[in-house]
Amino acid sequence: MKIYNTMTRRKEEFVPTEPGKVKMYVCGPTVYNFIHLGNARPFTVFDSLRRYFEYRGYDVTYVQNFTDVDDKIIKRSHEEGISPEEVAEKYIKEYFIDCDGLGIKRADVHPQVTDNIKQIIEFVQDLINKGYAYETNGDVLFRTRKFEEYGKLSHQNIEELELGARIDVDDKKEDPLDFVLWKAKKEGEPGWKSPWGEGRPGWHIECSVMSNRYLGDTLDIHAGGQDLQFPHHENEIAQSECRNGHQYVKYWMHNGYINVDGEKMSKSLGNFFTVRDISKKYDLGLVRFFLLSTHYRNPVNFSDTVLEQSKAGLERLTNSRDNVEFILSKLEESTIKEEEKDLIKALESYRDKFIESMDDDLNTADAISVIFELAKFMNTNVNQNSSKEFAQKNLDMFNELTGVLNIAGKSEDNDEELKTKVEELIEERTQAKKNKDFELADQIRDKLINMGISIEDTRQGVKWKRI
Repeated sequence: MKIYNTMTRRKEEFVPTEPGKVKMYVCGPTVYNFIHLGNARPFTVFDSLRRYFEYRGYDVTYVQNFTDVDDKIIKRSHEEGISPEEVAEKYIKEYFIDCDGLGIKRADVHPQVTDNIKQIIEFVQDLINKGYAYETNGDVLFRTRKFEEYGKLSHQNIEELELGARIDVDDKKEDPLDFVLWKAKKEGEPGWKSPWGEGRPGWHIECSVMSNRYLGDTLDIHAGGQDLQFPHHENEIAQSECRNGHQYVKYWMHNGYINVDGEKMSKSLGNFFTVRDISKKYDLGLVRFFLLSTHYRNPVNFSDTVLEQSKAGLERLTNSRDNVEFILSKLEESTIKEEEKDLIKALESYRDKFIESMDDDLNTADAISVIFELAKFMNTNVNQNSSKEFAQKNLDMFNELTGVLNIAGKSEDNDEELKTKVEELIEERTQAKKNKDFELADQIRDKLINMGISIEDTRQGVKWKRI
């Protein structure tokens, strides 16, 4: 597999630090609100990468953090009249609701900053002991210029960065480029005891410490949104490599921005959507399909028009699957026919094409195109004259490939009472047609439509689904 490494700006062959294992860290949310569409993209994209690694037989350790102490959390706690801890707990629960809807697997570890204060203090103290950090009035700052490779991820030089830093001069800093590792406590804020007085961690130190604790000194993959390249990930590299003395991450991966109707999504433009807002209008399985239909490094444009187009495409896939399932239910047990053997070879070629696409820097867009080709193959070649074994192999291939991306999954309808009622009405309608009572048959069809059920007469029998 080749991965585009943000550090080197080129595709590289993926070679993990330990054969057969992948250590993967993805930056998680600051839990002060519902996650927005911009959050949903990296969470979905890198969930698909994790699933693909697992599909290819890797043992993946996947870590995604929660930032549960932050200025925004403190502000929200004042607004809602609850403690920062309660704010964080509330929105962690909401995060899992949204991510479950998006089909995102839970991480192996979801560390929270407040559970890692001891490790953060030790990490910061190590940097002080090595001369890379200093304390001033209860704050601890990192000596950015002392890390000679600073800027290597974002490909910025120190002179350009210095010009930007001068805009925000801070008398506490030895150098305008220095960044905070530990903040002295202010009135009304949470704090923890440390060698430098009561305070709390800076943002950048959190991920370095939590990734180090759960994955070791060197990660195979560190991923997140494009906006995190600088300064967050740049600062992670500096503090981690200065403390540990060697490479922090082998492969850096960053997804592109979300645009809304052609403009970058932002609160200031008023085109900002939470996943919860979107879920009121669209199924989140559709949103996942939409997000994976564009290569992860490209910007993706969100609009009602595009979502409706995605909806039509996803329905084509699910209809193909449902059709094969329906045919299977009508076929007698039978093995592969002689004339189907060449078709089996063609069928298995879709797996190779899918893997080829995914191995090319996680090209989920091309992988989905392969699944559409497979659906077309199924529509053409699976029918009432097929052997049951051939039909089953088609369905298995479809479920295998869609399962890797977790798209077009069959929603289980657990309403047994509804199923029974629908089947009874379909039987009544079938009998009415046999009796040439077409008026009654039409009335039953209308009743089913009013129940939210569409039916289709086929040579194999009557198919039904929710509208």
